[in-house]
Formats: sequence, C-alpha cells, structure tokens
Amino acid sequence: MSEVTSEADSLRIDASLSPRSRLAMVAILLSIALAVLDTAIANTALPSIAEALDTGPAASVWIINAYQLAAVATLLPLAALGGVIGHRRVYIAGLLLFTIASAACSLSGSLSELTISRVLQGLGASAIMSGNTALIAAIYPAKTLARGFGMNALVVGIAFAVGPTVASVVLSLGPWPWLFAINIPIGIVALAFAFATLPSSERPTYRFDIWAAALTTIAFAALILGLSDAAQGTAWVRATAALAVFAITATVLIRYEAGSPAPMLPVDLLKRPMFALSALTAFCAFAAQGLAFVSLPFFLQHSLGLSEITTGFIMTPWSAVVAVMAPIAGRLCERFASGLLGAIGLAVMSGGLALLAAAPANGNLMLIELCMVICGAGFGFFQSPNQKALMSSAPRNRSGGASGVVATARLIGQAVGAALVALCFGVAGDQGPTVALVLGSVFAGVGCIASASRLFTR
Repeated sequence: MSEVTSEADSLRIDASLSPRSRLAMVAILLSIALAVLDTAIANTALPSIAEALDTGPAASVWIINAYQLAAVATLLPLAALGGVIGHRRVYIAGLLLFTIASAACSLSGSLSELTISRVLQGLGASAIMSGNTALIAAIYPAKTLARGFGMNALVVGIAFAVGPTVASVVLSLGPWPWLFAINIPIGIVALAFAFATLPSSERPTYRFDIWAAALTTIAFAALILGLSDAAQGTAWVRATAALAVFAITATVLIRYEAGSPAPMLPVDLLKRPMFALSALTAFCAFAAQGLAFVSLPFFLQHSLGLSEITTGFIMTPWSAVVAVMAPIAGRLCERFASGLLGAIGLAVMSGGLALLAAAPANGNLMLIELCMVICGAGFGFFQSPNQKALMSSAPRNRSGGASGVVATARLIGQAVGAALVALCFGVAGDQGPTVALVLGSVFAGVGCIASASRLFTR
C-alpha cells in the first residue's frame, strides 16, 4: 500500500512546498507545456497548414525550422542574461512574447508572416526553457530537487503524448489558426501565476557580454541550419558551409571567453567531470530519442506496413510511459545515485530500440507496443536524475549556464538524431529506418556508459 501511495504522490506537486511555491510550479509547468505542446501540434498539423497556405512541402518545413532555429540559437545567451538580470524577468518576458507571437501566428495569412511569427515564438520558448531548470532549482530544496524535475518531465511527456491528438481534434473543429489561438488563454493564466509567484534569483557581479551573445547565436544558428540541410539531403554544400561556420565561430568564442568567470559557452562547467558526463549522457539520450522519433513512422508504415492512424496509436505509449516514470525516478533519486538510475534507464532504452530494430516485417503489434513501453520507461527513468546531476554539479551562481546546457543538450541531441536519420536513409535505402533504430540503440548504450561512469567520479 505504501508503494502505491508513494507513486501516486509522485504524480502531483510536492505538498511540502509553500502555497506560493506550488503556484510558481504551476506557472512553470503551464509555460513548459505550452512550448512543448506547440512543437508537437505544429509537427502534426504541418501538411494541413501547408495546404491552407498553398505552399509546397519543402517551403513549409520552415514553419518548423524557424521555431527550432530561434530557440536553439538564443538559449545560451538568454540563460546568461537570466543569470545577470534574473531568471524571473527573462522567463516572464519570454512567456509574454510567446503568447503574443501565438496570436500573431493565428492571424498570419501567408507563409512569410507565419514564419516570422514562429521565429518570435521560438525566441519566447527559448527564454522559457533557458531559465526553467534554474527556477525549479530555486523553488525546491536540494534534497527534493529531483521531484521538481520529475514533475517537469511528467508535463513534457504528457504534452508530447497528447500533441497529435490535440492537433487532430482542433483541426476537426476549426481551421489551422485555432492551433495557435488556444495558446493565448493558457499563456495569460500562466503569466498571471508567474508574475505573482516566481522567485527572484541572486545577482552576480559580472555583466552580460553582447559580443559573446552574438558569437553564440551565430554559432548555434549555423549548427541548426547545417543539420537541417543535412537532414533534408538536398543542399550538402550549404550544409557543409554552415557547419564550418559553426566550427569557426565556436572556436573564436572559446578563445574570446578564455578566463571569463561565467562564459556563455559554459566551458568552465564542462571542465567539471560530473557535469561533463551528465551533459554527454543527456546528449546521447536525446540523440537516441531523435533517431527513434523521426525513423519510427517510416519503420512502422514502410517496413511493417501499418497505417498512419495505427502508427500514431503505436507511438503514443512511449511518451505516456515517460510521463509516468519520470516523477517516480525523481523520488528514487533521493535514495540512489543519479549515475546508477540513468545507466539503468538508458540500458533499458537501448534494449528496447534493439528489439524494435529486430522486429520482423510481419511483427506482432503487441510486441511492438511492448517495445515502445520499454523505451519510454527507460527514457523516463533517466531524465529526472540526470537533470538533478547537471544542476547539482554546477555552482549556484552558474545555475543559468547549467539550465541553458540542459535545454541545449536536448535540442541539439534531437537535431543530430534527425540529421543521422537522413544519413541512414541515404546510405541504407529501404533499410534506413532499421539502421537508424540500431544507431539509436548504440547512442543509448553510450549514454548508459557515460552515466555509469559518474559512479566513479567525484
């Protein structure tokens, strides 16, 4: 009975928090749900939006790319800005911008207008994600911090799981602008809670470096452009040039920030073995997830011959189980080492992906569903402990940089995973989805080793 009670408690905001702190968590969870749900909805509804705007598939991809590029390119600069002027201010400004940009998206009458609005939306989402982890760390005491990250992962998992369904329901009731209009009332409620309850953070003595911010933005914008072109497989020269710009700009940035007490590209944090291993674990896990999520629709429809509707139902358990397992792992993290829990979770995920790749062409749907559950359970088991390890292994005055690394590792890992799927398709042809799943299993396995290495690291 006590075990059941413990698991039920892990699915709601910690009752030991003060009423103000609980309302602050509601604000954070609402805003994160907005950012994640919007991504899932836009991905699902892209064909409908493209048809309504009378644009081709290649051009319509920029509805997704614009959001992703703006979010990744500005994450670290906004995390650094939050460290200087306060994460609360940046967070509320980002939530306000996201809500206004959602209204602009719903009023867009052309692809160019929608793309510009999506850039603004991505910028707002970046401001939200850049300080999300740091604010949770400010709300929860150290001994129960993983519970806060578990709640965050729970909401992210649910948002990903229900995104396709929400998109389908909204499109069945009205035109595509409603997909963005539903963000407005939720954003207003989240803003009201955030303005009244989010905690203020300590102000450091260093200043915001505008040149470092410009270099960081250029570097990561070039990285996402390069990965996007590589994923589409249509502009390898442009992709190579963009990745070269990333490498050159990142090198210049590292040299420019040498000796800085709080570099925007957090090389100082990556010199800490525990932090570096936690960041590597996160990157590998999200790359594995990216490989799986992009390749699975092709695998299920082309390799196994399932319909689009069946594919949607088959993939739903992954995110749903992540939502259930993440807060449970957050509780367990109070008793067991993050390295151990992360290693177990990624080992399970690696095995689940390997089983999926080995599924026969006439595979049993129950077996495939079981593999989805296994992958989701493993991924959910890794996420909360790893976030706790990342934040607790950074100095308190560098919580902004650490929070930025958490979000950056997730987004870049997913982008790398998508690009590798395109490479697998180009190299292996019809066997591309299977090769991508095998590669995802390998990435999860490397993440498992990185996580286990933390058990022997001070």
